[in-house]
Amino acid sequence: MGVPVSSARVLAPSDADERVLRRRAALGSFVGTTIEWYDYYLYGTAAALVFAPLFFPQVGGAVGVVAAFATYAVGFVARPLGGAVAGHLGDRLGRKKVLVASLLLMGASTALIGVLPTYASIGVAAPVLLVTARLLQGFSAGGEWGGAVLLAVEHAPPGRRGLFGAVPQMGSAAGMVLASGGFWLTRTLTTPEQFLSWGWRVPFLASAVLVVVGLVIRLKVADSPVFAELRSEGAVARRPVVDVLREDARGVLLTSGMRLGQIGGYVLYTVFALNYLTEQVRDDGADVGLLAVLVVSVLSLATTPLWGRASDRFGRRPVYLFGALLTAVFTGPAFLLFDTGSTVLIVGAVVVAVNLGHDSMYGAQGAFFAEQFPARTRYSGASLGYSIGAVLGGGLTPLVAASLLALAGGAPWLVAGFVSALALLTAACAAAAPETAHRPLDTTSKNLETVTP
Repeated sequence: MGVPVSSARVLAPSDADERVLRRRAALGSFVGTTIEWYDYYLYGTAAALVFAPLFFPQVGGAVGVVAAFATYAVGFVARPLGGAVAGHLGDRLGRKKVLVASLLLMGASTALIGVLPTYASIGVAAPVLLVTARLLQGFSAGGEWGGAVLLAVEHAPPGRRGLFGAVPQMGSAAGMVLASGGFWLTRTLTTPEQFLSWGWRVPFLASAVLVVVGLVIRLKVADSPVFAELRSEGAVARRPVVDVLREDARGVLLTSGMRLGQIGGYVLYTVFALNYLTEQVRDDGADVGLLAVLVVSVLSLATTPLWGRASDRFGRRPVYLFGALLTAVFTGPAFLLFDTGSTVLIVGAVVVAVNLGHDSMYGAQGAFFAEQFPARTRYSGASLGYSIGAVLGGGLTPLVAASLLALAGGAPWLVAGFVSALALLTAACAAAAPETAHRPLDTTSKNLETVTP
């Protein structure tokens, strides 16, 4: 089918216009995703540091920590639903509209957490409201990732989809820098009593300002040229979620599996480790953990795009396999380094685990996941795989890890074995996924298998 003249103008602008559109798409994806993950990671940090005594004081101790991490997991449970709804709307209406809505929802739910009364004020209603806000965060996050990655990948020039797909992934690191830095700053500027009373709320309330900035930038981004072509050809899917599950269920399963070790390892080192270092290693373990998270997050701003570019050159699969296997092998030694109590060794362990193990997977992931699905169901397929894997590998990791740690009497080896097993499953799925780095990204309703290199 030929492309109408008016559509051709949209899809084939001048070289200068193309560069502007690409820069705007990359910037809009990065800034919006940074704010989304800032909001989302605030909760994980607060769950490790303050939510147990403030919202679950009636259980206390290790059980209170498990309860706080259970509310953390709730956000992941909502992500497949958010991914399904956003995928349907994104494949039907366009990537940009869904991204604007997800940013507004995330900002509102995060600001709500900042004003919630605690258990001491309203009793059991406090954790109920906390869980509700977390569900809204999870729903929003489920829709954000797919749209941000597709906006970048579908604007990318040939041979650089890995790099462009890594740009919104950098937003995860930037969001973690802001979230960890916000908590570190408030902990530094307040006494322990003040931090527990009101200081922890400040980073949550700051989200409202960041969302306004993100909206201004994101509203200026043009929608994906791939979606514009689909719409001009009348090839937009009527039931994209149903279609992708019927036609590309294997792709959804493989991308879900490729998330397990990636997000499981990340959550272990950036959320669970804060509590482990405090309870098992040293009294100021939370501060050391936050320092480590800050260091690796800053480094990830450089390593994530480097790994994405490496996947353009060497292929998605070998880069992804490297990260998964390193995560599987290194988790046990990382706990040995944690148990030394040395700040240098603790930070070094997290750097190896995150900047080498995690970032090699995460840098290649945006393009790798997008390339597993045809354009007409790409938002739905990538979002579902990403969100389902997040539930199984990320949402449950702090909860399972805290339970395994208690079962083992404080010894970390069951936890290490659990995360290593997730990473091995991820390696198996990456090995089974088709290599897509050097194939053209289809811009029609063709299936991936019909597009030849």
